[in-house]
Amino acid sequence: MGLLLSWLQRACVDAAGSGQKRKGLLSIFADQCSFVTGQRLRRACQIGELYSNLYSERTKWTLVGNIWRRFQSKHAPTGKIFAALAGVFMWENEKIQDEELQALEAVKLLSTSSGTVTGKQDPGWEVVMEKKDFKVWRRSIPNSHLYEYRVLGSYSDVTPRQFFNVQLDTEYRRKWDSLVIKLEVVDRDVSTGSEVVHWATHFPYPMYSRDYVYVRRYDVDVDNNLMILISRAVQHPRVPETQEFVRVHSYQSKMVIRPHKSFDENGFDYLLTYSDDPQTAFPRYCVSWMVSSGMPDFLEKLHTAALRAKNLEVGIHDYTGVIKSGDNNRQPSQERLSGENPHTGGSGQIYA
Repeated sequence: MGLLLSWLQRACVDAAGSGQKRKGLLSIFADQCSFVTGQRLRRACQIGELYSNLYSERTKWTLVGNIWRRFQSKHAPTGKIFAALAGVFMWENEKIQDEELQALEAVKLLSTSSGTVTGKQDPGWEVVMEKKDFKVWRRSIPNSHLYEYRVLGSYSDVTPRQFFNVQLDTEYRRKWDSLVIKLEVVDRDVSTGSEVVHWATHFPYPMYSRDYVYVRRYDVDVDNNLMILISRAVQHPRVPETQEFVRVHSYQSKMVIRPHKSFDENGFDYLLTYSDDPQTAFPRYCVSWMVSSGMPDFLEKLHTAALRAKNLEVGIHDYTGVIKSGDNNRQPSQERLSGENPHTGGSGQIYA
């Protein structure tokens, strides 16, 4: 029995010594990792400070975007996780793709309208409003309490270019749309010309104001004589939700404009397809009434704003310039987006 107790005592002492030794090794390893991490963080800060002194803000974001796309292509699943944690907007996933700019269905409807608003719709669409210059249809969205709306309109006193530019010019819209609380471009993708826009707007009393964060992309198809503008809701780390507005997460719209003759002559038809979820507790028919009653007012204000722009009462940016016919990579430059690029002549160009 004495020998057994002595052996157990020695085993406990050896175990304690071994544990202390392991603890000491772990402590040294942790200190080393902390030192290396600190060194790398300091080095990263120094590199960041150097680049901030060498490059402009736009160039820095372009550089970060290129590095991020390269990392994402190699580690796609990991990249999405890091993007969410780091607050990075993934343009590669969120941008509007080239395929979405196709407007085959719109071309068919606009061709049959022939300058009128009596175009035939597919089954499932019901007429909810008919005015002099436009007609509104709606259809139920499957598995939802919401509707999708379609507007087919025609104007003969405004050029397609002015109507298109008025919708894209955020600075001008803040002047002609009294419902706008905030409207600004928060991010741009140089490769496609896509923009992320933050839009806050008043809603009818007693509802709270809503805000939208959406990506938009536009294109002028010279070969097919079309203008296309597409928008849809996204999440962006620079515009987090606040208690000031109710965020609308479901929103998409597509407008196709077909000139009667050319982009700079009066007369065009347009087709607008639109849906969103305003996050209200009102019944379905109430939401439908608000949309169908608010849309004519908006279209009338848009038309009036385009007339003012046409008559040179205000200055707006030309978003349709310097787009070459037959060029598959025709995309707007950053200078043209800011309205600071003078438009010069050239083969297949549209002039401001």
